[in-house]
Amino acid sequence: MSVVGRGAAVGRGAVLALDQGTSGTKGLLVTEDGRVVATAHRPLTQQYPQPGWVEQDPAVLWRSVTGVAEELAAQAGTAGTHIVGLGLSLQREAVLVWDPDTGAALSPLVSWQDRRTAERCAKLAASAEGGLISGRTGLPVDPMFSATKAEWLLDRLDPNRERSAAGRLRVGTVDAWLLHRLTGGATDATETGCASRTQLVRLANADWDPDLLDLFRIPRTALPRIAASDGAGQELGHTRNVPGVADGLPIAAVLGDSHAALFAQSHGRPGVVKATYGTGASLMVLNPEGRRPAEGIAATLAWRRTRDAGAAHALEANIASAGTAIRWAAQLLGTDSAGIAALAVDAREAAEVYLVPAFSGLGAPYWDRGARALLVGMDFDTGPAEVARAAVESMAFQVADTLSRFDTVLGGPVSELRTDGGPTGNDRLMTLQAELIGRPVLRAGRPEVSALGVAYLAGTALGIWDDADLPALTPQGTRFTSHEDDAWRDRRMAGWHDAVACARGKRT
Repeated sequence: MSVVGRGAAVGRGAVLALDQGTSGTKGLLVTEDGRVVATAHRPLTQQYPQPGWVEQDPAVLWRSVTGVAEELAAQAGTAGTHIVGLGLSLQREAVLVWDPDTGAALSPLVSWQDRRTAERCAKLAASAEGGLISGRTGLPVDPMFSATKAEWLLDRLDPNRERSAAGRLRVGTVDAWLLHRLTGGATDATETGCASRTQLVRLANADWDPDLLDLFRIPRTALPRIAASDGAGQELGHTRNVPGVADGLPIAAVLGDSHAALFAQSHGRPGVVKATYGTGASLMVLNPEGRRPAEGIAATLAWRRTRDAGAAHALEANIASAGTAIRWAAQLLGTDSAGIAALAVDAREAAEVYLVPAFSGLGAPYWDRGARALLVGMDFDTGPAEVARAAVESMAFQVADTLSRFDTVLGGPVSELRTDGGPTGNDRLMTLQAELIGRPVLRAGRPEVSALGVAYLAGTALGIWDDADLPALTPQGTRFTSHEDDAWRDRRMAGWHDAVACARGKRT
């Protein structure tokens, strides 16, 4: 292994990996022998200016990114470690508008959880355009994705589209804005996988689709170019004027957070199905055979590496509320996520209470935004412990329900499920997950899997590692196996499906 980079210094080389997510920005320093030698974190909050609206402050988000980068750079200096490149993992479908000359945000960041365009999406889904959108982008028509939110923002900032058509406004996802800021305005690009989540990219050629741009009234001149996911700085640029970070550091890789987790879990190889548990949850598998997605599963682009002729395709299912259910229960019961996990242990074994966390409707595998959150199965003995356990278990039930769709698409049961994300630190949750799917669950060896994934991709772009090195670098995970029989599994899943039917108003 050899370390390369602009102005390499004597000492250990390391990749600085930033993971900018909904609830905060995390960072890792990963050395050339694969060790994580430093970590940093800055939490983020969300704002809810109206029912169904979810926003974040771009200025606060930017300070979280620079704060993490500055802290890790300082730790690298203290340890005598030389940072040779930067990797960036990000939340995906959130969108904002900025000034392409200064990089100043001109709008809030409208979250992927935001529902303000639900009515617009419902009309599109019921029209001929709905089939066009899904057929070309692989995505269901839903306000989770960026297109209708970008349209909404431009309608308010540039209703006649004069400024955006003249290139004086830029609209895009978090990766594009942060690339602009991190490079001092030199890079005007969005990464391939993140771009595919906007609902403006045609999967067949991994480029902006003119018909969809016309449909959503988004001028091509208002969008950044679509770049490869790696490139040792050539595609993505170099740092400039980032507090605490040396100028000229190559930005070697950018990935959407779920895509980065898949790269960490699979090392870029097909056949691995991973589930990432966070605010929502994402199940994803590479799709080199071009299998048609089943109902509730979307097609997407995972990444495009500079060495490859085209983009890597994937199948993904997006569960709307995972960690959200824990936060709701914590607020209800006056505790925190650790308190919910502790409370859940005390729940009566015989109690089968189900929480369907459809706080903003259901995502995969139903995509029913008319569904409403419900607690089902309560009796006089139901107390805080049973509610807490139902919240924790809701994540496992949703993942099990969705994984069955992957079994259908892939032509047989997946042999194991690889899991990552903060909630997977709960052993009881992972044990239940294995019981419900009747197959082993392999939990990642570190919780910061998205940051690790983009670090690995950056390291291969910089020449630190080859793909063949990555399995040996990856921290050892923990395996959970099933000990329940099919009758138990069928009864619990039947109870879950009955609760979902109630939440959707479809129980007969």
